[in-house]
Amino acid sequence: MHRAPNDAAPCRVPDRIALDPQAPIILAYGIGVDSTALLIELHARGETPDLVLTADPGAEKPETYEYQTMMAAWMAARGIPYEVVAYRPKRFKHYPPYATILTNLLANATLPSISLGRHSCSLKWKVAPQEAFLKQWPPAKAAWAAGRKVVRLIGYDASPADARRYRHAAGIDDPLFECRYPLRDWGWTRARCEARIAQAGLPVPPKSSCFFCGAIKPDEVRALPAWCLRLIVLIEARAAPRLHTVEGLWRRSTRTRPGRITDFIRAEQLLPEAEIGEILRTAPTELLRFQDAAALVPVSERPTMEQWLADFTAGQATSRL
Repeated sequence: MHRAPNDAAPCRVPDRIALDPQAPIILAYGIGVDSTALLIELHARGETPDLVLTADPGAEKPETYEYQTMMAAWMAARGIPYEVVAYRPKRFKHYPPYATILTNLLANATLPSISLGRHSCSLKWKVAPQEAFLKQWPPAKAAWAAGRKVVRLIGYDASPADARRYRHAAGIDDPLFECRYPLRDWGWTRARCEARIAQAGLPVPPKSSCFFCGAIKPDEVRALPAWCLRLIVLIEARAAPRLHTVEGLWRRSTRTRPGRITDFIRAEQLLPEAEIGEILRTAPTELLRFQDAAALVPVSERPTMEQWLADFTAGQATSRL
């Protein structure tokens, strides 16, 4: 581990984490409250990980990317190694190539797995690219060659909300990684983590998630910029013909909210009605035409979904003018 002077007096916590001194240590950094507090405290205690690793699905909320930029500078100023990795699909069949979870959804006319009652988004877009990177990371390869595991520090706190995730993760016996949960060992709740971040003189990060995640709360939708709201409308419109068991990103309507976030955006007047109607009428058809044309071109020469999305965004900007 790297040794560095404290930034501030650390909170009182138990003794040092008992680890194999020759095992490389990484921190899975999700840019949220828990992992930020863990990073700050470890550095203040002189136990900075050998690597901090973030997986970017390409669709985090704008304020999360702003916070990541700030924390990347914070780590660079302290000599903390930091890498950002991403899942890169390689097989596209007849689809235009895509590079993010957003363009993946649009290409396949589907919703995030959480909206369909599953929880595979994180495995594909966050866990898998981190593990792929680590399998090429020299300290990890050296540790495995010597019969050691790589220690992965995960920011699950001691609050009840994280207990279920911890119980599931703790039951997995991974031959390559030893997962540790210092916040739980220390008894730190989310409130304690927020206090530690504030003590370090840093702002508390926003809740980290894709801006169209099915777990997003109404107040989070209200806080999104208009361009994110337009893309939510597009995602639900594109997926609508293939949905049979759910209505939209929020799955099914309840007494407190609709199943489609588009209906919430309309009811709250977060976008003009005419703009919502225009997206619903034209965008899915235009996207299908684009995909049909792209299927006739060799995959190496096809325009990408990101290019179509840039045109969609530019078109919306033009209509607003």
